Amino acid sequence: MNDRLEAAARLEDARDAALAALGEAVPYHRFLGVGFERLGDELTARLEYSERLVGNPILPALHGGVTGAFLEIAAITQLAWDRVWEIMQKGGPEAEAVARGEFRQWPKPVDISIDYLRSGRPRDTYARAHVVKKGRRVANVRVEAWQEERARPIAALHGHFLMPGA
Repeated sequence: MNDRLEAAARLEDARDAALAALGEAVPYHRFLGVGFERLGDELTARLEYSERLVGNPILPALHGGVTGAFLEIAAITQLAWDRVWEIMQKGGPEAEAVARGEFRQWPKPVDISIDYLRSGRPRDTYARAHVVKKGRRVANVRVEAWQEERARPIAALHGHFLMPGA
């Protein structure tokens, strides 16, 4: 029984390491201050507040482009994480490449629609992506971003993404 628990703990550690590597793989994510937390297969993206992200210093409010980029990052990373999760469960050379932090291809946006619902205030922002449908070629994703109350989103994204290898 201890062997199973140790194997499960190693797998969880490997998944956490893969998520950390995935989050660090794109320099723009680091520039914006985007990080990810995982509970099972669900990711929560976090945009750490910084004064340089403010677009309107009078309010102050987060720049709309930063908010839009954060939503897009959450969607793409969720799709990439779903693929990484599948690879890790299968094992083999591709899983070893993921463990080394090698992510070959990322989903690419086809079209995105963003609804700006309220001003993003000067504080941390969170987002969760929901993959509505994922086909072999295209995935349909919805993302909501919020700050203090998840029930009061500041922005929402609906988009279609071209899946790697399509």
